[in-house]
Amino acid sequence: MPRGDGLLTHDLDPDGPGPQDACGVFGVWAPGEEVAKLTYFGLYALQHRGQEAAGIAVSDGSGVVVYKDLGLVSQVFDEASLASLWGHIAVGHCRYSTTGGPGWENAQPTLRSTTAGTTIALAHNGNLVNAVELAHRAAKLGLDAGATNDTALVTTLLASRPDLSVEAAALELLPTLRGAFSFVFCDEDTLYAARDPQGIHPLVLGRLERGWVVASETAALDIVGASVVREVEPGELLAIDEHGLRSERFANPEPKGCLFEYVYLARPDTTIAGRNVYATRVEIGRRLAQEYPVEADLVIPSPESGTPAAIGYADESGISYGMGLVKNAYVGRTFIQPSQTIRQLGIRLKLNPLREQIRGKRVVVVDDSIVRGNTQRAIVRMLREAGALEVHVRIASPPVKWPCFYGIDFATRAELLANGLDTEGIRRSVGADTLGYVSLDNLIAATEQPRNRLCRACFDGVYPVELPADTLVGKHVLEGIGRRADSSTATSGPPAADAGAGRPSEARPQAADANPVSAGPGGADALRRP
Repeated sequence: MPRGDGLLTHDLDPDGPGPQDACGVFGVWAPGEEVAKLTYFGLYALQHRGQEAAGIAVSDGSGVVVYKDLGLVSQVFDEASLASLWGHIAVGHCRYSTTGGPGWENAQPTLRSTTAGTTIALAHNGNLVNAVELAHRAAKLGLDAGATNDTALVTTLLASRPDLSVEAAALELLPTLRGAFSFVFCDEDTLYAARDPQGIHPLVLGRLERGWVVASETAALDIVGASVVREVEPGELLAIDEHGLRSERFANPEPKGCLFEYVYLARPDTTIAGRNVYATRVEIGRRLAQEYPVEADLVIPSPESGTPAAIGYADESGISYGMGLVKNAYVGRTFIQPSQTIRQLGIRLKLNPLREQIRGKRVVVVDDSIVRGNTQRAIVRMLREAGALEVHVRIASPPVKWPCFYGIDFATRAELLANGLDTEGIRRSVGADTLGYVSLDNLIAATEQPRNRLCRACFDGVYPVELPADTLVGKHVLEGIGRRADSSTATSGPPAADAGAGRPSEARPQAADANPVSAGPGGADALRRP
């Protein structure tokens, strides 16, 4: 089953994508349930958070098996692959790359085994800013420091302590990690969940009739019929096994939830810190209308992330709300490269204007954010060509001036349009008649969260977790560095046993029917199950 390596994005401009999502994690402990299928549907609900790769690891109590590949959840898994993943614990992941490239070798969950015979499967939402430090630590311990993503490093370090239980090893390792992490991981008997002390990205705990669920968003609990119990607290490690649920604190909480989750990342039907995301986005639109009113005939959203804010803008302004742009519902990963003629159409592959709705009208188009400006520029041009008399752009977040190092893959600072231009310059760049951004104060007010409990770094440059030198942070910082660290600083000693975070490291099979399944000790028979 071949997979494409091209980037999938639900952004409208494939040549200049906007902010990419932060990955989705899902875990379930439920004896007697089809945990792989529950995880599949949980990941389906989290697909918007990561669309490059997907994977599920399961344990039946005697071994751990992982199945993962590039593609959407629905492309990676089918009935046969899910049937081979039998057990009572599962960990799932859908990925967008924020450390390490989008290739198969960085797909998750990662899998490592200890010399004591325990296997650990781990999935990660977020990004660690001290990944290079962790790579050097692994090299000094004689471990495989060739990992090209922070998740593999954490899994390797967790598995490097056969003298400790996985829980004890985690309590020792987690306080040394810096950055954003929402982890879901398991061994043969226990499901674990951990969240960084700042709680930058969401992680929630849910209850099934016969088990427990943890997930990136409450929407994933809804889809599997789990009731929401509470959020995993910042600085908390949860462990779930046959004895029930237990909680340990590995750090004092210093909440700094990601403000951009409310703007764009999370599903509108998710609740974060007690605040519904849809209600937040509608309120942002109302406040945007108060700050930047305009005389117009029609308010339309940029599909689909601008829809709630556009509804709020229309409601507050009294201007009619309507549909002005139609999005192709089947846009997604494609393995067919468009011809040059079609490529030149750009955004028209994904959007088409409703000319009868737009012609002769003054239009307000509401979008969630401006990163490079390519999408807004194309939309404004499209609306004018469809006969709009005026095009007024309203943005449901402040100007994005700073890159994120905690799990959102924005453009580099040099590529951020707002970094080099003021609002008037951006207006001219995108070709709008007027342009207005919601203020940071009003955005924060719409979330109903205290300012000091939110990470606002992409808007104001104040990073809640201290960053290392520029040369030690970034998406591709580990690619090649780990191997250099290994050759220059590693002490003698055998590397930690690797249950194969997948296929053999020396070569990736290229055959169309290459098997993307790997197993830990005790799990090999699962590869032969019908």
